Amino acid sequence: MQLNAVVLATVVLCFLSQFAVGIRTGPVRISNGGRNGFHKLGPFMEAPEYRNGKECVNRENFVSSSYNDPSLVHIAMTLDSEYLRGSIAAVQSVLRHASCPENVFFHFIAAEFDSASPRVLSQLVRSTFPSLNFKVYIFREDTVINLISSSIRQALENPLNYARNYLGDILDRSVDRVIYLDSDVIVVDDITKLWNTSLTGTRVIGAPEYCHANFTQYFTSGFWSDPVLPGLISGRIRTPCYFNTGVMVMDMVRWREGNYREKLEQWMQLQKKKRIYDLGSLPPFLLVFAGNVEAIDHRWNQHGLGGDNIRGSCRSLHPGPVSLLHWSGKGKPWVRLDEKRACPLDHLWEPYDLFKHKIHRAKDQSLLGFASLSELTDDSSFL
Repeated sequence: MQLNAVVLATVVLCFLSQFAVGIRTGPVRISNGGRNGFHKLGPFMEAPEYRNGKECVNRENFVSSSYNDPSLVHIAMTLDSEYLRGSIAAVQSVLRHASCPENVFFHFIAAEFDSASPRVLSQLVRSTFPSLNFKVYIFREDTVINLISSSIRQALENPLNYARNYLGDILDRSVDRVIYLDSDVIVVDDITKLWNTSLTGTRVIGAPEYCHANFTQYFTSGFWSDPVLPGLISGRIRTPCYFNTGVMVMDMVRWREGNYREKLEQWMQLQKKKRIYDLGSLPPFLLVFAGNVEAIDHRWNQHGLGGDNIRGSCRSLHPGPVSLLHWSGKGKPWVRLDEKRACPLDHLWEPYDLFKHKIHRAKDQSLLGFASLSELTDDSSFL
């Protein structure tokens, strides 16, 4: 029996290692030396200590590393050298506005061969957020590299963009529900409200939907002219609508049971044989889930603030309330701010930026009037 248990444990470990390996996040000594030293990525200011209010569930009966604590809010994000500044700002925003910040647990997925090692990235997060509950998982890029097709923008071909496809394999099995967030977001509301989204029926994911968008534009003429492929999505109970994969509530139990990683990979394999889309990691999600997504209020993904995928031009907010700002598109706020070509909404990202070596920017007095989100809304659509 002992031998069988050892064999079984070995098989499970080998299977999981195909996708990721975890880095524990206890106290660490931060080193300034080495080719991949974190000084090349930072330094970042240490964030304030965010504490739970009296209304929060007491976590004293659970060890800090326990994922079974029902009071935890699990958030998954990618972590890499290029978008690190955005990730740090996103974490800061979540904690600042959370009603129970000590109950938020972050699952960071870092690429195995990033220019900064996952261990260095982990140390940098710990030095910035000393009391943060988090774990870093090393994503094996060779898992997906042969399935990636060329996209309209090279950044969309980064293997780490596809890590969300593998969350069911990467995250610990005890994590049965997770919020996935892109690294270019700012949360300006209590993340618990998003966490409490109900995924009704058999729905696996929830996200804001945009049914007025032209769904056909996300796929090539070769897809729509195929005698079989369009029928695979047209027969669904609800009309398929566009949704952005940068903000999703995901039921990981249903994800694993439904083998959704394999379903996404099947579409990617077909794409390698016959080009059916041009836009990176988004279309496979649309093909698998569109028409069966739990619709979440648009306030939880005011996306498109980075402009389109070519020019990255300035955009305005959708009308209505805002709980999350998302700089999807080519333009990123930290880049535009440093280059002194910021868009008006980029100044809403700036207060969450913990990067120490900020370039001193002359404050454009004409922008100071945009003091509230409500003043920045208009009827523009920026899908």
